[in-house]
Amino acid sequence: MIEDPFFYLVAVPAVIMIGLSKGGIGGAGAMLGVPLVTLAIDPVRAAAILLPILVAMDLVSLYAWRGVYQTKSLAILLPGAVLGVGIGWMLAGSIGEEEIRLIVGGIGLVFSLDHYLGHYFGGEARRAPRSHQPAKGVVWGSVAGFTSFVAHAGGPPFQMYMLPLRLPPPLYAGTSVIFFAVVNALKLVPYFMLGQFSAANLETSLVLMPLVPAATLTGAWLVKVVSPKFFYALSYALVLLVSLKLIFDAVMALIV
Repeated sequence: MIEDPFFYLVAVPAVIMIGLSKGGIGGAGAMLGVPLVTLAIDPVRAAAILLPILVAMDLVSLYAWRGVYQTKSLAILLPGAVLGVGIGWMLAGSIGEEEIRLIVGGIGLVFSLDHYLGHYFGGEARRAPRSHQPAKGVVWGSVAGFTSFVAHAGGPPFQMYMLPLRLPPPLYAGTSVIFFAVVNALKLVPYFMLGQFSAANLETSLVLMPLVPAATLTGAWLVKVVSPKFFYALSYALVLLVSLKLIFDAVMALIV
């Protein structure tokens, strides 16, 4: 088990941020949490320690959002996610963590700029909810599955498809919860086969586990009380900030 105090100094707020995100606020909090843990340990070990915590949070979130989801979105996105997780497993070890961060950050940045520039230049037509596009959904589902497998960073690709639908926040949150619960469950077997669940890593996960219920349920409560306008404004802003953070971290690591 990790005993370094600095690890827990960054891991505790990271788990709280991830829990708020898993409760339904959106994937940005989870993406901010993972890089925070990597300040203390290497990214591969951070991902291994956090996966059991993510799965526990999924169980709490599934209970909090039971019966609230959009079937059509899940039917479009999940087949692609299964493919993406499989590709991630096959390519495990052949692509660097920083390259993945750069890809995910770039996707999120383009998405955010499209949203903000569309609001500025496109008027009300760009704000209108978009209809489902199955082909795009499969593609973004695959990217979300892949980036979730390699870096627990499936939020921006998922949001690339989901946010333009402009679903009511509770419906968006419930759909997100089911999507990532399935994806994280799929990741358990590959992570085990790749030897990432050592006794030390699992013991560290258990130490952090008591934070799960409070953080996750608080996130679910926040989604239910905030206005849709604020929810989407916050979601887009967090995607932009996280994307810039990921790009910065990746570029700095690659040029050093």
